[in-house]
Amino acid sequence: MWKFIVRRLLITAPQLVLLSILIFVLAQFMPGDALSGMMDPNVSLEQKEELREKLGLNDPWYVKYGEWATGILQGDFGQSFRFKMPVSELIEQRMNNTFWLALATLLFTYIIAVPLGILSGRYNDSLLDSSITGYTYLGFGTPLFIFALVMLWIFGYQLQWFPTSGSVAPGIAPGSIDYVLSKVNHLLLPAISMALIQTVSTVQYLRSEIVDTKQKEFILTARAKGASESRVYNKHILRNSLLPIAAFFGYEITFLIGGTIFVEMIFGFPGMGQLFIESINLRDYSVVNSIVLLFGVAAILGTLLSDIILSIVDPRIRIK
Repeated sequence: MWKFIVRRLLITAPQLVLLSILIFVLAQFMPGDALSGMMDPNVSLEQKEELREKLGLNDPWYVKYGEWATGILQGDFGQSFRFKMPVSELIEQRMNNTFWLALATLLFTYIIAVPLGILSGRYNDSLLDSSITGYTYLGFGTPLFIFALVMLWIFGYQLQWFPTSGSVAPGIAPGSIDYVLSKVNHLLLPAISMALIQTVSTVQYLRSEIVDTKQKEFILTARAKGASESRVYNKHILRNSLLPIAAFFGYEITFLIGGTIFVEMIFGFPGMGQLFIESINLRDYSVVNSIVLLFGVAAILGTLLSDIILSIVDPRIRIK
């Protein structure tokens, strides 16, 4: 088991290095730089070039990458030209909101997906199964940003059950009960919107596991020995079908990364996704590079976590 984890970690290390190089090089090909549009049009070309030289914007990409990578290893993500503050502080302000949004989305995803998957698998080929499967097909075919806009329009603007923007109501003292309730209220609609789309893959996966497990020989043997149907399902079918869902947890993290970008922009939720889009529009590439790197690291670590969990659940897949 430990050999498997060590080997996966050894594979992950060069992936992170290649990811950082790819992110940085692609950012260099983007048009403009952090000074584009910020300088007075009356400033001479010589003065502009002098400022770019002073800030190191004219250095070769490998020199800038070396300085950037060295700073990251020391916990320094650079300086935001647009927000006039360290990138690490800027990300720290937004990461808290994104973390709670992702956590709430994961919670709602499993609360919805597990019961639906169990019902669909247990009563497969029934009207209930067809209804649940229809929901998953509809979810697969609906873009997240369209669904989020519909949810915002119905429950935010028409019914006015939830706030339509922000992460907390203005004027509430931090740390109070009202502050916590306001944070939760602002969090619910974007989290539920993302969970309703993200849950469809888990429902289909769990349904397939249950239907497949029902056909296994040890299930037929248990029934032949006279075991009750509830015992067969609870002790044998569900136990063997739910374990792989734990391995799916890591992949859910990777799905959240793209989802939070759309959802935070649509709901005006001040998190990492919204900061990412704002930084691209402002050409604040030090912030863009850092956020993409963090998202990439989260995706790679999520995949690593899934592989480790799956190797614990099913030892047959371990690398010998």
